[in-house]
Parts: sequence; structure tokens; C-alpha cells
Amino acid sequence: MADAFSVIPAAVLRNLSDKLYEKRKLAAYEVEGIVRQLTAAGDHDKITAVINLLTHEYTYSPQTNHRKGGLIGLAAATVGLSAEAAQHLEQILPPVINSFSDQDSRVRYYACEALYNIAKVVRGEFIFHFNKIFDALCKLSADSDPNVQSAAHLLDRLVKDIVTESDQFSIEEFIPLLRERMNVLNPYVRQFLVGWITVLDSVPDIDMLGFLPDFLDGLFNMLSDSSHEIRQQADSALSEFLQEIKNSPSVDYGRMAEILVQRAASPDEFTRWTAITWINEFVKLGGDQLVPYYADILGAILPCIADKEEKIRVVARETNEELRAIKADPAEGFDVGAILSIAKRQLSNEHEATRIESLHWISTLLSRHRSEVLSFLNDILDTLLKALSDPSDQVVLLVLEVHAAIAKDEYNFRQLVVFLVHKFRMDNALLERRGALIIRRLCVLLDAERVYRELSKILEGEADLDFASTMVQALNLILLTSSELSDIRNLLKLSLVNAAGKDFFLSLYSSWSHSSMAIISLCLLAQAYQHASSVIQSLTEEDINVIFLVQLDKFIHLLETPIFAYLRLQLLEPGRYTWLLKALYGLIMLLPQQSTAFKILRTRLKTVPSYSFNQEQIQRTSSGSPSTQTDYMSTGLHFSEDGIMDGDSHNVHNGINFESWLQRFEQMQLQHRLHSKSQARARSISISSKEVKEIQKPEEVRGPSPGPEISRPPSRSSRKGPGQLHL
Repeated sequence: MADAFSVIPAAVLRNLSDKLYEKRKLAAYEVEGIVRQLTAAGDHDKITAVINLLTHEYTYSPQTNHRKGGLIGLAAATVGLSAEAAQHLEQILPPVINSFSDQDSRVRYYACEALYNIAKVVRGEFIFHFNKIFDALCKLSADSDPNVQSAAHLLDRLVKDIVTESDQFSIEEFIPLLRERMNVLNPYVRQFLVGWITVLDSVPDIDMLGFLPDFLDGLFNMLSDSSHEIRQQADSALSEFLQEIKNSPSVDYGRMAEILVQRAASPDEFTRWTAITWINEFVKLGGDQLVPYYADILGAILPCIADKEEKIRVVARETNEELRAIKADPAEGFDVGAILSIAKRQLSNEHEATRIESLHWISTLLSRHRSEVLSFLNDILDTLLKALSDPSDQVVLLVLEVHAAIAKDEYNFRQLVVFLVHKFRMDNALLERRGALIIRRLCVLLDAERVYRELSKILEGEADLDFASTMVQALNLILLTSSELSDIRNLLKLSLVNAAGKDFFLSLYSSWSHSSMAIISLCLLAQAYQHASSVIQSLTEEDINVIFLVQLDKFIHLLETPIFAYLRLQLLEPGRYTWLLKALYGLIMLLPQQSTAFKILRTRLKTVPSYSFNQEQIQRTSSGSPSTQTDYMSTGLHFSEDGIMDGDSHNVHNGINFESWLQRFEQMQLQHRLHSKSQARARSISISSKEVKEIQKPEEVRGPSPGPEISRPPSRSSRKGPGQLHL
């Protein structure tokens, strides 16, 4: 320090800290000349002493003018050093860079000016201190003083020029600093960063694309900036990088895909659109590199399919189709379980379009990787069953297609029907609202006879009698009305003459016995008219309740539909179909005379040609008298009236022991009656206990008990029991 004082005159040192800029400037020229002389003499020790003096006595001084003089002095010393300045940069730069944080804006301004002059002198040597300088410039770009910002911009342009012309710049050392700064929210800093990214990317020798994953997220973050200029700059930079990706043979798609997936869920529309556009290009270009990321990409695409912005929806749908068209193999890293997990999660999405595409993905996976999908069946089955309650019919139909694809083998078919019955049992509203749609569609997809046989087998042993009755009523109504089930209706019509028809009829009989009206309609459909009449005759007072009458009313209306045209035409031959007439008259006798159904059936029966119903005729009909035998269709088999085969006993037709099956029906109905009585008793006890608690008062004086009320049978409406289905 003493050497410095001896080298620099006291007057120069005084002027260097003068409040007037002109005096400080003149003093700086003096310092420049002194340092130039010392450099020429090779006296670097004294140069070091001068730099230390300027640093410690001036730039670190508490006096503002001293700090200003120190900065201009250091710049002058660097100019004086000229080509020798590089070896003293370690001393010169720290106090200058430190001054960028000075509280006085003029000091910060002079620091910019000083560093600008230093950079002009050292040029390429500046690169070795680039990170420190970049960090300082980053802070200066957000300076509150416009003069400082202006000076910083000039310095920034010079540094960019130096970097672009240098072959010593280390991108590897710079990227960690850039990555750290990319999350800054200040708009001036963001502009500064985007500017540097663009400049560095323009340098042929600097591979910014290779480090793109390190700052890609930051660029996407800038797309939602409130400043239009920043959004535009970030978008321009991203567009340039995307073009480079298209032209580059080697790109790290994986790391960037993770970033894009996150950004595709951004609340900002422009960010989402840019992210989904990038993902679209990645799916086209990425190939095998993207296989491990398919699930994440799908998770980003599916919600965007239902985006409120049309341009996002268009790109998302295109990307989804391209991704689904790629036939990846699990052996190559394709994670079927992860894809299924995404599709399962998106089945709960609020948007119908997303749920539909999720189901398309499950269907695609089933067709390509069935065994792998079935290994995850327990994870997705519950969600698929819940989807049957979806408000969208299109979603429900697709869910059923998925269920049908799963149920191709016998085990999964059985599981599907069991789970479906359980779902209906737990959610009666689903059965009422969607039961017909679900059953009809499954019958189309999986063979109607097979579906009905399995449902019947399960319901035959159903412990919940109310549910069993409701379910059978629903299945029976679907059987009688759905065009998709015409084949099995035709099969049932042959129950008395065909082994397959007989087998199917009997497979339904036990479960159909849960509902007396269902078994009657089944017998009429199967043309087992004598047995239908026997079932009607077996009904007791308790069986003919509101539920039964509602079902009977619906059935009478169904008799007037084209499905039962064959039955109405048979009424033209009352002598041949005596038991049909008896069954229909039995039904009309059960209907209230003022009901619409009664009037409909009475009107229909009035059109039947007159015929004598004496006992002799009925006996001759049931005994198979040759005088009443006719051919049935063109089968060559001979039948007596009502389709009863000749030679069979009174109670056995086509091997069907109707008397035995009638006993089964009566036993089932007895179980239902006992169950209804048990429920009624439980309700009565519950109501009575509540009434007693409400009426009783501890200190109430009881009056004489009233006389017994005249017992009256309950009204028809009061006999309404459980198990009624509203369709």
C-alpha cells in the first residue's frame, strides 16, 4: 500500500474522490498513465499495490465519491495494463462486480461503465469469469434505476459479442447457473434470460439443444407471463428449438417429455396449447425413446381432448390417435399396467369425451395385450362397473363393449355376470335407469341365450328375495320387448317341441318363479298354455297384490304388441287353443273391472269366435283326441290343442313334468309370502314401539280404553310390498 502512495501523487488521489466527475475523470487518466509506465517497466508488484489501493481505499470506502473514483480508477488501470490486464483480472473484477449491489444508483451505473471498459480491454480473457459477470448482469437487468438498466444493456451486448466470438466459452459450466435463474419471475430478468438463450443457441459451436431439458421448463413458465413481449420471446425461442429437434438425429425426448406432461395441465391456455403441440411432435419423432413415457403422455393428452379451446382439442385428438396407432411391446418397456392406471383414473374425469377415449384405450389394450390386461383386472373391474352408472349413454355402451371383451372366456364371463348382479343389488336406481340398456347390449355382444342362462342361474339361488323378484321382473320385461332378443323368444316358442327350446325354458323357470307374473308370461311365450292356466289357478289372495296387478297391467298392454301377434292369431282357433283362452280368461278375472287393462283384454276376447267351453270338450282336448289333432308347423310332429304332443300324459309334455315344476313355483311363492309377512311384522313392531314412546307420558292419567274398532281389510294400496320395479 505504501508503494502505491509513493507511485500515485496525493493530488491525483484527492481528485479521484472529488465530488465533481470531471476531476475524477482527470485523475483516472493520471492513473492510466502511471499504470502504463509500470507495465512497460514490468513492475507488476507496484501495479498490484495500485489495484489494492483503489480497491480497499476507494471501492470499499463508505464514502460514495470514493467508491465512484475507485471504479473509474480500476477501469483506467485496466486500460493502462492493456495486454497485461488478464493476469490482474482476479484483483480487478471482484470490487467492480461487488459494486453492482451498491445502494447508490450512481455507483451501480459507474460499475457498469467500469466493467464495460474492462471488457473492451480484456475481451476473450473475460470468458473465464463469465458466470460471475452473468450473475451480476442478471441482477442489474432488474435494477430500479433506468440509467443503470441502460448501462447494463450496453454492457450485456458487449458481453454477448465477446461470448459469440470466443471459442473458450464453457456451456457445461454455464447451464447450472442458467437453470437456477430460470425460475425468476421478474419480467426484466426473464427478458435477459431469453435473450441469452437465443444468442447462445445461435452460436454453431454451442450445443444448447443438448441442454434444453435443463431450462425447457423455465421457458414454458414464461409463456404465461403477464407481459406480451416476454410471452412472444419465449414462444419464439421454443419454436426455434422445436425446429432444431425435428432436424436433429439425437434428442433426449424422455426428460423433456416429463416437463411437457406437467405443462399440458397448465391453467394457462397458451402454455397448454404449446405443450400439447410439442407432445404431438414428440410422438411422431420420439419412437422407442418415448415408450417408457407413454403412460405419462397419455395422462396429459386425455384431459386435453375435452379442453375448452378447440385448437387444443384438435391437437390432443390427433396426438391420441397417433399414440394409439403405435404398437409397442411390453418387452420393449411398454407398461400396460401404467396405461391402464391412467385410463382408469380418467374414467372419473368430468368430461364425457375424455371418459370415452379412456375406454377406447382399454379396448385397444385388450385386443393387443389381453393377458397383460387381465392380470390387472382386479384393479380396474370395480371402476368399470361404476362406469355403468355414467350419465352418458355412449360411455355406458363403450363400457359394456369392454366388459364383453373381457368376458370372452368362461371364467371372466361368469365373473362379469356375478359382479353385474351384485352391482344391481347394491344400486337399485342403476337397475331401473340403465338395466334394460345394459342387459340388451350384453345380449348383443355376448349371445342373449348365454347371458340369460347365467343370470337365471345366479338369481335362482339369490338370498335377497325382494331383489330377485325385481330383477326377474326387469329381465322378463326385456325378454318380452327387446328386438335384440327375438331369437331367444322364438326359441322359447318351441319349448314344447324342441329340445333346445325346452332346455332354455327350464333354465329360466326356477328363477322366473320369483315373480308370478313373470312365470305366467314365460309360459304364454313358450305356448305352455295349460301350465299357464294352472299357475293362474294356483295364485292365492296374498299373491294378487298391487305389485302383481301392476305387472299384469303391463303384460296385457304387451299382448297387443307385434311380439304377441302369434298368440292373438291363435285365438282364431278357440277349439285348438282352449287352454290359451282359459288362461286369458283367468287373467281377466284377476283384473279390476274399471282398469284399462281389463277393458283391453275384454275387447280382445270379444273378437274370439264363439265356442262351447263344456267339460267334455276340455277333457277331449287334454286327452289328445284324434279329432282335434293337427300338424305343428312343418316338423311332422302331431299335437293336440294348445301344442301338447300326442301320447304324452296329462302333466308331461316334451319331457317336461309340469306338475313338478308347478310345485317348485308354489314353493318359491310360499317363500316370498313368508318373507313379506316377516317384513310386515317387523315394520308393525317398529311403528308400534315408536307410537308407544310418543303417546306415553309418565304422569298422564289414563282414561277408559276405547272399544275395539271394527276390523277392516287393508285397502289395496296398503298391500303394496317390496320388490316392485318401475320401468
